[in-house]
Amino acid sequence: MIEIRDLSFSYGREKLFSQLNLSLRPGNICGLLGKNGAGKTTLLKLFAGLLFPQSGETRIMGLRPNDRSPVFLQELSFLPEEFSLPSVSPRKYERLYAPFYPRFKSELFSSYLAEFELDPNQNLDRCSFGQKKKFLLAFGLSTDCTLTLLDEPTNNLDIPSKRQFRKALASVLTEDRLIVISTHQARDLENLIDPIVILDEGQIIFNHPLEEISNRLCVRHQPDPPTADEVFYSEKTMEGYLVVAENTEHEETRLDLELLFNTVIQGRERLSRAFHKESEK
Repeated sequence: MIEIRDLSFSYGREKLFSQLNLSLRPGNICGLLGKNGAGKTTLLKLFAGLLFPQSGETRIMGLRPNDRSPVFLQELSFLPEEFSLPSVSPRKYERLYAPFYPRFKSELFSSYLAEFELDPNQNLDRCSFGQKKKFLLAFGLSTDCTLTLLDEPTNNLDIPSKRQFRKALASVLTEDRLIVISTHQARDLENLIDPIVILDEGQIIFNHPLEEISNRLCVRHQPDPPTADEVFYSEKTMEGYLVVAENTEHEETRLDLELLFNTVIQGRERLSRAFHKESEK
């Protein structure tokens, strides 16, 4: 689905990506995590063909995104973090833009509008930012595109809307479809995104499915501070210390996304060696 080889990209003299490599397969909701400025939004725009790499090869569905061919665009749905909408109703928007997507599902779109409590005949410029985002989520998920890109989709959504969004997202995933979500709101997407891809300093420093992560890492509480060589990451809690260590006893523990992210960022080199060593067995 997505194949990136030796991609380099700069903003003027500021180099962001150098020799970046990434491979993503359909049938997944991929979570793209990283600190501010790590390049998550830029990477999504490179996927969408809105930015062009200086070097390297990018293929999505076998096509080059920067060619912006109709065959590619009809299979792409992209919800950016910042957007503008025309002064039309959801129904008129559907009439104007749904024809660009051959598999657009009008009945599904209507059900999402009802689920998100959106008036199909109210002009979008009269909606709040959160309502506009829910509208674009409803439209994008209804396109049935092969590739869906979502940049911070849960920002400005209230708690019920986040639940509705998670439910809708899980329902549209098929083995032929790939959804990539860039987010800082890791807890909003717990138990939904898989695999986890983490960007840092212009490189993909982590790209693993949840099953592999849970097999190789365990979480435990202990009263005393651990030594540096015992664990990949630790943090002080009211109960003592929460630590992430190698899962040598094949324990079943829950590693939430925020804890995983902190572990990867702070224990990057040791964690990389541990996963690499295990993959060679």
